[in-house]
Amino acid sequence: MIPTDIPPPLEVDPARRIFGLETEFGLHLDSAASRAVTPEEVAGHLFHSVVQWGRSSNVFLTNASRLYIDVGAHPEYATAECDSLTDLIAMDKAGERIVQDLVAGGEERLRAAGVEGQIHLYKNNTDSAGNSYGCHENYLVRRRADFKAFASALLPFLVTRQIVTGAGTITRTPQGAHYSFSPRADHMWEGLSSATTRSRPMINTRDEPHANAELYRRMHVIVGDSTMAEPTTLVKVGATDLILRIMEARAILPELTLAREMQAIRDVAHDLTGKATVELADGRRLTAVEVQQTYIDLVRSHLGGVIERTDEVDQILDLWQRGVDAVRTQDFSGVETELDWAIKHRLLMRYQDRLGCALDDPRLARLELAFHDVSPERGLFAKLQAQGLVTRIVPEEAIVRAMTAAPSTTRARLRGEFVTRALASGRDFTVDWVHLKIAGASGTTVLLKDPFRSEDARVDALVDALATP
Repeated sequence: MIPTDIPPPLEVDPARRIFGLETEFGLHLDSAASRAVTPEEVAGHLFHSVVQWGRSSNVFLTNASRLYIDVGAHPEYATAECDSLTDLIAMDKAGERIVQDLVAGGEERLRAAGVEGQIHLYKNNTDSAGNSYGCHENYLVRRRADFKAFASALLPFLVTRQIVTGAGTITRTPQGAHYSFSPRADHMWEGLSSATTRSRPMINTRDEPHANAELYRRMHVIVGDSTMAEPTTLVKVGATDLILRIMEARAILPELTLAREMQAIRDVAHDLTGKATVELADGRRLTAVEVQQTYIDLVRSHLGGVIERTDEVDQILDLWQRGVDAVRTQDFSGVETELDWAIKHRLLMRYQDRLGCALDDPRLARLELAFHDVSPERGLFAKLQAQGLVTRIVPEEAIVRAMTAAPSTTRARLRGEFVTRALASGRDFTVDWVHLKIAGASGTTVLLKDPFRSEDARVDALVDALATP
């Protein structure tokens, strides 16, 4: 008998938050095939093994994450709910390996279809045709009536944080090529919007919390770049969380409202010197360095109060400050093993010097693309990391474990256990972020509305029912 009583919401520490990352991977087939091969065909072969066991190209894995083919034939991986940054980083890196593990089978099925070639998966944000695909950050926040104003207050931070958390890119223009902080910045259309197809906002305000809607909203940030280096992910998500904690405490924020957000995000992205200014609504002009320094100082002023001082908070603040200082001083050496834009900049500049070429040379474009290839054999980032040229945050064994095991301290543990046991039993089941159901089990569906809860008697009973024919 499966209990039907829904447990009351847990009393949650205000400093505890649910995080998630969604990554759309670029997909490319390197082939000399005589016939045209569409991205949809390549994605179909790539996901063949997934469809075999999951009966769909949209599945939840044993690690409680979601894997699917998104619009445009992009493989997408959404991490399970995490309540720690180290779990989030491990789950994010596990996703790279999970999608890469599909490649060998996809190439084999392409060969069987008469197409010789290599499938490449890129953790980047743009392709050669100018299309952009995203890395979305999710932060669970308490529901409030003024959510749009709350989200708007985050925009100056998001517009300028790219000088620390950007992935870096060679930008090609009719006037020549230059290095930019962010490949994603040029593809933003507005600050806030609930639209998903006709608009690309920095924050998507669609009200879809995947949790108790009376208590929570999901801050769905889609302006960030896909990041390869673990420290960059730490400061990208960690610094945003610290600002959200201050905002949720209704503390007074510095007045940094931007006059023109879209102009500002582009101006900041294209100025590696950090000297470009953004216009504020009150008429002042500040550099991105000045804006970010204001936020760092704000967080420091709340240490020991709204924000408990921990080793992790100190680690975030240290890298955040060093990233801002690197732009201020134009000495990137202090962050060139930790921040994506600086790691890639060092790589590209060295090859440019070696080749004696302009920045728009096609050889550098190929090098930049290879940086984002998630293959451990073909990807340049993986080689840099293996050589000790990129700093690690989480141990290798944590990433390997995260490929199959869900985080143990959130709702993800319940979903992961259910999926694991259901697959082992051979029973048909359905699952999403908040529902678990065994097909034919008297129609019983367990609804999991509390993402902080990792124990639930109803799920225990549902898992036990899997052993019953």
